[in-house]
Amino acid sequence: MHLGKSYRLREFIVWTRRNIYGLIALSLFPVLLYQVAGMKWLTLPLSVVSLLGTATTFVVGFKNVQTYARTVEAQKIWMSIVSASRYWGMISRTYVGDAARSAALVNLHLAWLTALRYQLREARVWENATSRPNAEYQKRYVIPERGESLESALCRYLPPHELPALMQADGKATKILAMQGRAARDLLDDGAISAAEYAELNSRIRDLLDLQGQAERIKNFPYPRQYAIINTLFVRSFCVALPFGLTAQFDQIGQGVGGFMQHHMVWLAVPFSVIISWIYTSLEQVGESTENPFEGSANDVPISRLSALIERELRQAQGRADLPDLPVQVIAL
Repeated sequence: MHLGKSYRLREFIVWTRRNIYGLIALSLFPVLLYQVAGMKWLTLPLSVVSLLGTATTFVVGFKNVQTYARTVEAQKIWMSIVSASRYWGMISRTYVGDAARSAALVNLHLAWLTALRYQLREARVWENATSRPNAEYQKRYVIPERGESLESALCRYLPPHELPALMQADGKATKILAMQGRAARDLLDDGAISAAEYAELNSRIRDLLDLQGQAERIKNFPYPRQYAIINTLFVRSFCVALPFGLTAQFDQIGQGVGGFMQHHMVWLAVPFSVIISWIYTSLEQVGESTENPFEGSANDVPISRLSALIERELRQAQGRADLPDLPVQVIAL
């Protein structure tokens, strides 16, 4: 996730430059037909363009509000996971007197965090991380889940003999939670914890399962496709119609001025159309890059960093010095 002060205008223009190229062509074509080919009738009333622009504004605004809400909800879910993880570490140390068995509970939890974040990084057909602008921007930062396999990451937390069966499971994170439940039951059967402590451990596992389900809901169910396509159609329609409305208006303005601009004011329709249309296409692109908060884009919830932060805190509480490095999420420019 971009954790710097802000995006710079230069990098934002580079990120949206392909839209700018298309908008220049769309804006230049009507002016050429009007001014060079003499097709003075090829215009639209500005009131029609304004009405379309108003409708487009509402549609784009609605989408951006909804996609932002998805990201905020994902942030809340992962901050709840952070809190639940800290509590799990506390009760694992407090309830279990055996340091080795307490560490095993913590390792199972770290394995669950690892499996969950790898699961959330899996690609979906509707995501935008592989689009050309986002793929170019990903060269500025590292996604840990793309650089190491899940099996290799889980080796740090689980015994080698448990990995083959786990890697065959469809829901690896769910299976690890089940392993946590069995580990808690074994502690109860061995008399290492009381029935009340066992109930508390099970309650925390249920909370983790609920949080996992909430994260999976955002991951597996995209922003509704019918709203996404209507947003795209409105924005593109407005970008096509706008220069046809501005051409005659600037030509009219040119009739009232003297000098060189009297017959050339119409060319100002090109830059003004590009600037206005770019605002709409940029808002649409921002909404698209915000709607999937786990795909690995620069606007994601930093689940890799949060997982590493949790692991550092839990290991420090155990008195261990082998702490993982925090992934670099701030994009230096």
